[in-house]
Order: sequence, then C-alpha cells, then structure tokens
Amino acid sequence: MRASTRISSEAIEKYLCLYSKTPTMKQTTPLLLFSLFISFTATAQHSLTKRWSTDTALAIPESVLFDPQNKVLYASLINGQPDKADGKGGVAKVSLDGKIIDTNWVTDLNAPKGLGKYDNTLYAADLTEVAVIDISSGKVTKKIPVEGAQFLNDITVNAKGDVYVSDSRTGKVHKIENGAVTTYVENLKGPNGLLAIGDDLYILASGSLYKADADKKLTTVAEGMDASTDGIEQVKPGEYVVSCWSGVVYYVMADGTKQQLLDTRVEKTNSADIGYDATNRIVYVPTFFRKGVVAYQLQ
Repeated sequence: MRASTRISSEAIEKYLCLYSKTPTMKQTTPLLLFSLFISFTATAQHSLTKRWSTDTALAIPESVLFDPQNKVLYASLINGQPDKADGKGGVAKVSLDGKIIDTNWVTDLNAPKGLGKYDNTLYAADLTEVAVIDISSGKVTKKIPVEGAQFLNDITVNAKGDVYVSDSRTGKVHKIENGAVTTYVENLKGPNGLLAIGDDLYILASGSLYKADADKKLTTVAEGMDASTDGIEQVKPGEYVVSCWSGVVYYVMADGTKQQLLDTRVEKTNSADIGYDATNRIVYVPTFFRKGVVAYQLQ
C-alpha cells in the first residue's frame, strides 16, 4: 500500500512544531496523533507495478491460475474463436519469472476459459463442459457436460472440492458436487468471475460484484465497474482485485468503494481472468489478443 507521504510528513512536521512550542498541546497528544493517523490512511492508495511480461507466444490466454504447490502458472489458451468447439484450445505452463515452459501442456480442448484447482486436479471451463485435468500428467481424465450450457466462462473451487462454473449467456452459475451438476444461481446478467470463500460465492456480473450466501441469497458488494468484469481475487477479507476484459483492473474495498489500478484500454490491451499470488502480492494478467501474461506487484 502506497500513501501520500508528502502530505503526511508535512502534517507531522507541523504537529511536532506546535507540540514543542506549546505546553498545553501535550494534553491533546493522543487526539492529534489519532487525527494524523486518520489523515494518513485516508490518503492511502494501492498501485500495480509491472514486474515482467512473457513472450507473445500464448494463443489467446483467457485465464491465469497461480499454483503455489507446484510453483507454476497455468494459462488457458482459446487459440481460435471464443465460442467455437474447434479442438484448438489448451492449457500452457508458465514459470513464476515469466518464462513460457510449455504451450502444449494440455491439448484438444475447445475454447477453455476459467481455471480452478483442487488437490492434484485442474478444472477448465470449456464452452459446454468442464474438463478435468490430472496435473501430474497434463492429461484430460474426464469431461463433465453441463446441460443447456452455451458459454461456460469462469470456475472456482471451494475448500470441499465443489466446483462452481458460470455461464455468461444463460445467466446461470452451476455447481458440480461429486460429479453431479445442478444450477446454483440463475437470472444473472452476464455472470463471469467467480470466487468461493467459505460458504459464500462471489459473482461478477456486468460491472457489479455480488455475494451469494449459503442460502443463495444475493447481496451487492460493489457496483459501477466496467461492464466487462472478468476475474476476481481476494487480497484480504473484504478486499478484492477485480479485472475487466476491456483492460481495467480495480481494487475493491470492504465498504464497496473502488480504486482503478490499471487502464490499458487506450493501448487496446485486455486484462482477462487474473491470477493472484497472495503471499507475494503479485497479480497475473492475461492479455488475450496480445498473447501474453503480465505480472504486477500489488502495493
């Protein structure tokens, strides 16, 4: 977190000067210090600083997933039309310093988008089905069809291994539990990014962030973002980084307010479904048509 140090230092200097010259000021020390702290934190801002970018050899990367156990990044590659079952899609592996390890780690998918992981299994949203991938071998072991699906987009997995997948065209979020598919939430407007935290499911839909609790009751967490909201990652309880396909990345505060961290719309560089290294506070952004991944330090 970066703060406006010039304003804060001036305020502190002024306070110290008054304190040293006016004996009665000593009686108000706690109040003044508290006021200065509030002033300092009120001007605090978050930022993204670029660390590295990969070569432009990734065939339309839509989602990036950080795997802390294997110390690697997975990137879903559409490698064709986003809504066509052409068998050209796959998943690539990228090192944590931005080197492309294998562009053909997983092949024979259609237009894979969101990725999720549980134990040694990787899940990929692949148009109308969810591909189940063994991480040790990089092989697709199973495909789970989602009845009525048109455009499966993002995936998240909760602590119990239940998989949630959004369908941006039907307005639904499905749940896969023990291989069985059910509709979890419906009547949403273009749902995309998902994040399971405890019993809650966070859903991005057309510029807004919602929370579905264990009873599937929806509440609005934040709104007014770019309508192409795509990926969501938790920074700490109640605070999130949200990406938008158009090229905008936001920091969402616990009170629902937001700060724009990145805007690459002028350069026509997309920021699709982000990944996040919570320990080192690194945000990984897939650039879609720019065919790369960019890593940013979150401050």
